[in-house]
Amino acid sequence: MIFKGLTLSLLILFIFQPRSAFSQQTITLENAIQIGLENNFGLQISRNLQEEADNNSTLGNAGLLPSVNLSASRTESIEDSEFRSADGTGSTNEGARSTNTNAAINLNWTLFDGLTSVNRYRKLNRLKDISDKQLRLDTERLVSQIASSYYNIIRIAEQMNVLENNIEVSMERIEIEETKVDLGSGSEYELLQARSDVNADRAAYIRESNRLNEAKILLNELLGRDPDTDFSVVQDIQVNRQLSEDALYNRLMSDNAQLAIARFEQEVSSLEEREIRGERLPELSLTSGYSFNRSENDGGFFQFNETTGFSVGLTARVNIFNGFNLNRRMQNAQIRSKNAELNLEGQRLRLQSDFRMIYRTYQNNIELVDLEEENLANAEETLDIALERFRLGSISSLEFREAQRTFIAAENRLINAMYEAKIAETQLLELTGEIEQLFAATD
Repeated sequence: MIFKGLTLSLLILFIFQPRSAFSQQTITLENAIQIGLENNFGLQISRNLQEEADNNSTLGNAGLLPSVNLSASRTESIEDSEFRSADGTGSTNEGARSTNTNAAINLNWTLFDGLTSVNRYRKLNRLKDISDKQLRLDTERLVSQIASSYYNIIRIAEQMNVLENNIEVSMERIEIEETKVDLGSGSEYELLQARSDVNADRAAYIRESNRLNEAKILLNELLGRDPDTDFSVVQDIQVNRQLSEDALYNRLMSDNAQLAIARFEQEVSSLEEREIRGERLPELSLTSGYSFNRSENDGGFFQFNETTGFSVGLTARVNIFNGFNLNRRMQNAQIRSKNAELNLEGQRLRLQSDFRMIYRTYQNNIELVDLEEENLANAEETLDIALERFRLGSISSLEFREAQRTFIAAENRLINAMYEAKIAETQLLELTGEIEQLFAATD
């Protein structure tokens, strides 16, 4: 036989895998997450936005600090002047030079504005907290996406192993059919059908290989790497079967980033109301300064004049009427505050619903894993029996092919159940702010 003496799996790798596959770098889930946290462009943008919010959260931006301005000027002019009085006397001065020099330093400080600046500062701090939580949310989401993409590659790779083993079984079937034909107990029809089935198995393997390449490209995108970067993964999915529903639910209510953002947004809306309400109160400002003024004039009555001095003053301002705009802004702020409260309740309900559904999916898939492991053991035993009977000629080629399909389906169902259970576990950890447990699972 043409395949005798060769390991079929090595032959398949040689035919269907790219040449770069022989020098692939194997990355673990932890490696992938570290690369993604460093390189992902979306996460870099989130970090920059968080830094911008941190820069904005200052006393000066809230208006609590004074402003100090320094100004200086000097002007020179040359003028012709003519003077004549009522009694007919007068004088003429041509080319008279005049110089004016001014310098001043001024301080302006709002001492009281109805606590508007204080509430604005608190609001800026809350906006910073929101940005911090948004960065955490984006980080958790990225880690979850990387993990899901990584597990999907493992799933496809394991399904390729199933198809590879299936091709080996199909090749053994061809050998049996060829032997039967050589001995005169087989038929050319059965042999042709066996060869067609092998081609179908190879086609399925090629399609699955294409899915693997696409999955790797998607993971490379999440990692911020060149899409053509080739790699292999650690083909092992371990499902944590010990996740406690009550413990996870408590963490959901206390640590979920989306819920924390909704709470902070409600506080921001409340602070905006207080900020606007403070504009109804009087505003008291302090002004102070020191100035220097010097004037020189060759053609005037006073050829030289210089003044220096320090000034200080208080200014009080009360908004009596501004076209009801303050009332309008207050009403809009109250509407936003109500919407923020509704958004908080809606987020809480949505997260509760998502949690219950995902946890039920997690439990069901663990049960499916146990069931499919039993089904796989039965299907494997059935295939062994069918192969032996097929060698002896007690079952037909069609019956053997059916046993083969049953075994493949059982293996794929088990792989998918493991994958879906792990995805549900990942989603639960993301919801509850426990996504770092994925690292513990890979240690």
